[in-house]
Order: sequence, then structure tokens, then C-alpha cells
Amino acid sequence: MSLPVLYSFRRCPYAMRARLGILLSGQKISLREIVLKHKPEAMLTASPKGTVPVLILQDGAVIEQSIEIMCWALMKSDPHNLLLNDMPQQQEVAQALIHCNDNQFKPWLDRYKYADRHPEHSEQYYRQQGEIFIDQLDSLLSKNPQLLGHKPCIADYAIYPFIRQFASVDRTWFDNSGYLNVQRWLKAHIESDNFKAIMNKYPTWLESGRSFEFG
Repeated sequence: MSLPVLYSFRRCPYAMRARLGILLSGQKISLREIVLKHKPEAMLTASPKGTVPVLILQDGAVIEQSIEIMCWALMKSDPHNLLLNDMPQQQEVAQALIHCNDNQFKPWLDRYKYADRHPEHSEQYYRQQGEIFIDQLDSLLSKNPQLLGHKPCIADYAIYPFIRQFASVDRTWFDNSGYLNVQRWLKAHIESDNFKAIMNKYPTWLESGRSFEFG
């Protein structure tokens, strides 16, 4: 039986979170690595929005949003209880954090990363707007090693790829900032076996014509 097909781009934080959800669920998919400048026609036919990740299921159904791909995988199998089943209050907090990351922090992150494209404000200004969310995370992480407790949940895995991107804009600044709890948390995740597994390099699908089993 054929596997679901995931179109992915290795360095995209949205694609990273999708791959994390799939890996941690133990699901198997057929990975097609793409280059954003040369998007495959098959991907664009399935998902005209033209962004990754895109998951095509065996029945032809298409899942276009990274958080929905995470939930699809984890609802099939969630051995680490990342969805916080039977913990409705924590589920609400996790959902709120992910929503804040995606809808408030990410736009500031984009402006911070590409400040030269947004000359209406300075890079420092955009960073300071992003710091509002970083400070919120640092406060949570002052109480527990992970965002909502001692073990990571869907919020940790859905958010840290974006914090990694924020940190990389000016690594010297980030390393010398006062966000020690976020630094510790991020370092632990990016040095983990899970992160190394999702960041393996694969030949692009257009160049090789090959898909790779993942998960």
C-alpha cells in the first residue's frame, strides 16, 4: 500500500514542525524534498497555495496546514501524549501559544529576518516586537523545563522551529540576551535526536525523482 506523500523543504519551520509531528507519532510517509524556487507541478496541482508542507493522503485528500499535519499524525498515534489528552486546560494553553506564535510572533519574525525589506522600522524595533513572545516563553520556562511541564507537548514542537529561526537572525545578540530559559530549552531541542532525524538531507524530488520513506 502506498504511503501518504509529504512535500517538504528542509529549512522551513512549518515543514519542520510537520516532520516532527510525523516522526513523534511513528507514522510513515513518503518524503519529497523540494526547492521553493522550483515547485513541482504535482504539488501545485494538489495545493495551489504553493507553500510547504503539503500532505497528500492515500485517498487523495490534501492537508495544507502544518499544525493540521501534526494533529493528523498524532491523532493516529500519540505515544508521548503530545496532544495532552485528558488535560483540557493545558490543551487550551497549548493551542493559545501556538496561535500566538503563528499569528503574532511569526509576522514580527519575518520583518526582523528581512528588515531591509521593511524599512518603515528598524531591525531592532522588529526584534523588540518579537521579544514580547520570547519573554512569555521564558517566563513559562522558568517554572518547568518545557513550556507546559516536565515533558514536551505539541506546543514545544510546534513553536521551537520558529524560535530557532529568531535566534539565528543575530546569534551574538541572542546568545547574550537575558532569555536564559529559552536558550536552554532551544538548545536541548536542537541537539536532540528527534531534531537531527528531521534535518537529514535528502536529494530534491525534481532532481532525483525519488521519494524517501520517513517517520
